[in-house]
Amino acid sequence: MRKMFWAGLAVLATALPASAQEVTLRAVSSFAEGTQFSKNFERFIEKVNRDGKGVVQINYIGGPRAMPPFEVGNAVRTKVVDMANVTGAFYTNLMPESDGFKLIGKPMSEQRKNGTWEYLNQLHNQKLNSQYLARQFHNVPFHIYLNKKIDKHDFAGLKIRVTPVYRDVVEAYGGTPITTAPGEVYTALERGVVDGYGWPVTGIFDLGWDKVTKFRMEPAFYSVEVNVLVNLDSWKALNDAQRKVLNDAALWLEGLDSENEAAVKAERDRQTAAGIQGLDFGADAAKAFLARANDVAWQSVIKKAPEPGAKLRQLAGN
Repeated sequence: MRKMFWAGLAVLATALPASAQEVTLRAVSSFAEGTQFSKNFERFIEKVNRDGKGVVQINYIGGPRAMPPFEVGNAVRTKVVDMANVTGAFYTNLMPESDGFKLIGKPMSEQRKNGTWEYLNQLHNQKLNSQYLARQFHNVPFHIYLNKKIDKHDFAGLKIRVTPVYRDVVEAYGGTPITTAPGEVYTALERGVVDGYGWPVTGIFDLGWDKVTKFRMEPAFYSVEVNVLVNLDSWKALNDAQRKVLNDAALWLEGLDSENEAAVKAERDRQTAAGIQGLDFGADAAKAFLARANDVAWQSVIKKAPEPGAKLRQLAGN
């Protein structure tokens, strides 16, 4: 009995350090470091590294200088990195229904209660080999920015930089979509390769695009979604304490969306001061534009991914 007792203690002694060992996760962002859509993720990393000392840490590799934005989704899937800050628009090649995330405008607190988060997590588990840890910026809309003045919602003859977020609406209104990474937009505008671009209401000053932008078309539409994903194998390898640090920080991160209303107002004022003119064609035109933008986007999502697309539309309630 005494031998068994000491043998058991020896096993326990060797097991405890392994279970308590600090884990470090490698992370990237699909947006440039320090810019609008990486800032909160970087705050999230700071919180995890502070609260998770001795338990779990995040090694932040960086943004597009470390990895091209459209490769980030696959990098998480294949465990080239353990974690990423990335929009679904950058991994539609792997998950076509991710183009529908922009159409889900409900707060994350509601999405976590009504089954939306659970369903999105299932999709990410199955198709992207990842855990859907958090979503940010649900209350930040998009705009089309232009360098040629228009007098109605009509992009005929215009070349507009897009990601999958804007492609359908640009085509629906007669424009020619051109896909580029964010880092190529300034040069494309400067050289007249494109006449405009789609982007959220916030963030253009971070990238210097205000210097080559003349107009912002109204109304704002859709909703930004920037997700924090964790490779599923990496997630499953974590213990309960490590997951708790990440889950608690994820809820805190989603809570930062309360800051966005003031940020959006400040950004609009700043754009006006910088000489970017709003193009507003009236309430009726805005209502018609929003309805068509919504319809063409859902039609596209459901065509590419019929069952998940229909389910997402049901959950979105629009």
